[in-house]
Amino acid sequence: MSRIIPLAVGRPTGAGGWDALLAREVGPGGPPVDTLGRRLHDLRISVTDRCNFRCVYCMPKDVFGRDYPFLPQDALLTFEEIARMARAFVGLGVEKIRLTGGEPLLRKHVERLVAMLAELPVDLTLTTNGALLARKARALADAGLKRVTVSLDALDDATFRAMGDTDTPVAQVLEGIEAASQAGLAPVKINVVVKRGVNEHAILDLARHFRGTGHIVRFIEYMDVGATNGWRMDDVVSASEILERIGAEFPLEPIDPNYAGEVAERWRYRDGAGEIGVIASVTQAFCRDCTRMRLSTDGKLYTCLFANDGHDLRGLVRGGADDATLARAISAVWRSRADRYSELRTAATPRERRIEMSYIGG
Repeated sequence: MSRIIPLAVGRPTGAGGWDALLAREVGPGGPPVDTLGRRLHDLRISVTDRCNFRCVYCMPKDVFGRDYPFLPQDALLTFEEIARMARAFVGLGVEKIRLTGGEPLLRKHVERLVAMLAELPVDLTLTTNGALLARKARALADAGLKRVTVSLDALDDATFRAMGDTDTPVAQVLEGIEAASQAGLAPVKINVVVKRGVNEHAILDLARHFRGTGHIVRFIEYMDVGATNGWRMDDVVSASEILERIGAEFPLEPIDPNYAGEVAERWRYRDGAGEIGVIASVTQAFCRDCTRMRLSTDGKLYTCLFANDGHDLRGLVRGGADDATLARAISAVWRSRADRYSELRTAATPRERRIEMSYIGG
């Protein structure tokens, strides 16, 4: 899928490998800051690389088909390994953890992992396509989950199925959103990827539907994540166009971010009917504020959604590293980070080796 930088303990790994990083990292030395002065605040954990949808912007069926080699069970991080790694991240300043995938609700007994992570002093959230949410929402809330984000790209079944390549009806996802709200996982955030020529007509439909409900719709520019979704700049509906469409019917005004590095630009309805968000990583790159790391299903650590390479934390843990070494490893990776892909991208930027979003989480 991509080249992985080995992090084997006590073994030379060459220039840029794990030994070279650890040699420069004498100790955590407080919350790490990367080479561009960005602190570590968010961790996204992919708990499975599998999904029950085949969204055109993430897991197109012509690539992720019946014969696609998904990870075997023994390659996945155990819940205990995830919890141990999460504790190390929290010790380095992480304040928010998001469980993702693939589709995280496909991971058996994921609420047990939620309960383990809920013991940490973090804002614990989960992103889902919503198909299984109605049956899982109460157990997730009881386990300690704080909120959910649900992907929903249209309200009409035809468009929804065209974007998600799924037989799941919209009503099933809406039922999941309601169940999450009733379970206390609110406000629910609804993520909408907008692709020109496919679902831009759904922008106002979704804004109207969720106005006044307390839920927050976030419209996302179609991004060049991974190497398989056929991304073209012409497919992007810009955040400014999205805001113009909504604002023409429902006047908007900007709101300050909840915290530095928040991915969504926040806007509220002037009449007090709630707020929306736009995520504009294509037309208004926000790399300068990025505070996120991503942990893949099999324990590879990535410093950017658009990364080519990862660092093997699973090998470190299963190789017998103690907690102090694990913390030094994470700190060393973050301190050497210089990612700012979205600020540098062009239409001609090579994409052949880029890791897929379903592997490291959105």
